Amino acid sequence: MKGIPGGRNVSIPYSWNLAPTGTKSFALTLVDQAPAANKWVHWMVIDIPPDAMRLPEGASGTELMPTGARELHNTYGSVGYGGPEPPAGTGAHPYVATLYALDVPTLDVPANATLAQFNQAIAGHVVVSQTCTGRFGR
Repeated sequence: MKGIPGGRNVSIPYSWNLAPTGTKSFALTLVDQAPAANKWVHWMVIDIPPDAMRLPEGASGTELMPTGARELHNTYGSVGYGGPEPPAGTGAHPYVATLYALDVPTLDVPANATLAQFNQAIAGHVVVSQTCTGRFGR
């Protein structure tokens, strides 16, 4: 798994307050939206139970993940979180985390689903979504 050179590659903590009415699960994506990154997926988590209100720091690949939640492959090719590693000289990259409240308890996607397959699976099932953007460059 990749990440910031010299970094620990520990998944970022996320938390939210309430599940909107009709929510049966949550899903989270963390995608580098810089043109040079071509929508590089750093983390996709699906089937997060509706009573879960956080993914603690370091949850990826550990017992800290909510029961039932599934991590999908990232663009590095491994399951779980892969930290930012923007190419030097490409400026600050926008890393967009999106939390989706879904009206289905599970998504029928394989572990190696692409971002396009994920987006197709959630189409018509999003109760609400919220994004948060962080920037990082080298």
